[in-house]
Amino acid sequence: MFILYETPAGYAIFKLLDDNKFKEIDNLYLEFETPEKASKIVKLKHFEKFADTTEALSAATAAVEGKVSKPLKKALKKLELNDVQSQLLVADAKLGNAIKDKLSLQCVANTSVLELMRCIRTQSESLLSGLPKKEMTAMSLGLAHSLSRYKLKFSPDKIDTMIVQAQNLLDDLDKELNNYMMRVREWYGWHFPELGKILTDNVAYVKTIKLVGMRDNMADTDLSDILMDDLEQKVKEAAEISMGTEISEEDISNIQNLCDEIIAITEYRSHLSDYLKARMMAMAPNLTVLVGETVGARLIAHSGSLVNLAKHPASTVQILGSEKALFRALKTKKDTPKYGLIYHASMVGSASLKNKGRISRSLAAKASLATRVDAFGDDVTMQLGIDHRAKLETRLRMLEEGNSTRLSGVKAKAKLQKFHAVSEVKTFKVATDSTLPATSSKKVKAEGESLSAPSPKKQKVQKVTETEEEPAEVKEEPVQGEESAKKKKKKKNKAEGAEQTADESVLEASLDTSATTPSSAKKSKKKAKKQAEEDE
Repeated sequence: MFILYETPAGYAIFKLLDDNKFKEIDNLYLEFETPEKASKIVKLKHFEKFADTTEALSAATAAVEGKVSKPLKKALKKLELNDVQSQLLVADAKLGNAIKDKLSLQCVANTSVLELMRCIRTQSESLLSGLPKKEMTAMSLGLAHSLSRYKLKFSPDKIDTMIVQAQNLLDDLDKELNNYMMRVREWYGWHFPELGKILTDNVAYVKTIKLVGMRDNMADTDLSDILMDDLEQKVKEAAEISMGTEISEEDISNIQNLCDEIIAITEYRSHLSDYLKARMMAMAPNLTVLVGETVGARLIAHSGSLVNLAKHPASTVQILGSEKALFRALKTKKDTPKYGLIYHASMVGSASLKNKGRISRSLAAKASLATRVDAFGDDVTMQLGIDHRAKLETRLRMLEEGNSTRLSGVKAKAKLQKFHAVSEVKTFKVATDSTLPATSSKKVKAEGESLSAPSPKKQKVQKVTETEEEPAEVKEEPVQGEESAKKKKKKKNKAEGAEQTADESVLEASLDTSATTPSSAKKSKKKAKKQAEEDE
């Protein structure tokens, strides 16, 4: 058996002197405790040294990718395998398969081979003669650096660190410019306060102070290169009637020096903005087309790198930058924010208030796709970003017009109708809860109808009351004189009393559960009539 051992200096091929040692690997490390013991188990057969660091790097990258490099192929060709059954022990199974395909060698890669490689590594200095320790250390360090650079695939155009730093510097410059402008307006406002209300543009304000100086020189100075004609006329008229205080030449010189700083910072900021735009177009063209270079750079800076931004889902990209508001809403159980840094994109800004949430969600979804293409795609162009932006503009137009049709070719799903729950009130039938023998449904219905219908006794009572009310009404006739009126009142009171007694007797007869005969009812009626006649 032969062993393929990789080193930073080259490829070494050892011959295993005792094949039985390969089968018993539990105590194999004891056989490599000293160089003398190690030389009895393995012996160096051939060593193929690398010519330079470039060749070492190519061989290392080929081994990592599982390919056979030129130095390895040269070393294996020099190896003469007299016995056809001889095997080559390889640490990487993928590399072993490549050697087997190209050179028709039987390769073995398992845990026993890895244990043997560890033992050889402990005594590599004594087994590899002619390679000093310092030289081997220098070669391993150089190869490690070269391999790291190769794995990183260094490209100046793909460095997102420059974008992050440029965006942070732009934010700092904006803060400094705001502070300087506030100081200049307050400082020069003591001398010429009306100028700050007339000129709202900061650059024009600073250039006017730099060119004019004292307000007394305003009438003799030509400001046509800085201001429009109407503004120039207003400034000169205000200078003549200004209520500001007088300042010295030393004061105005210090103010002009500050104006020089502001002008220089403004020019550098515009230059830095152009640099950031060029970097963003080179690194993330699709993201830049969708959200703009400023918002795209802020998203990259907030997430740390373009790759980190590409790993975020669209829902995270939408609220990126509004973490405080998100956690505050979750803590207080209120509505979560709809947008973060993406709010400053031109497309979200052009939408109406009710459509800002919708268009920001759509823009975040497209920006997430564009970021992944920019981060992981090959030969990236801005065509994807242009197509997505056209679709988003069409969607925004439809939302503003009130149409909510789908933009893609997928058929729209059926609209889900709301479910209205109808509460059904069911009455309980007493007959079904009876312990008596079961009766048919027809009998139950007949009993229910009989309960609801009025009894014949009640019908008779109602007829009697109607007949009694009629003569009482007939008897009421107009009587002349006071005596007739008094008699009439007495008759009325007596008739009402008779009616009440008749009603009470009728109610008692109807409420009585025992069976009453028709003769008793007639007797009660006769008694009531007799009492009425006696009273009259």
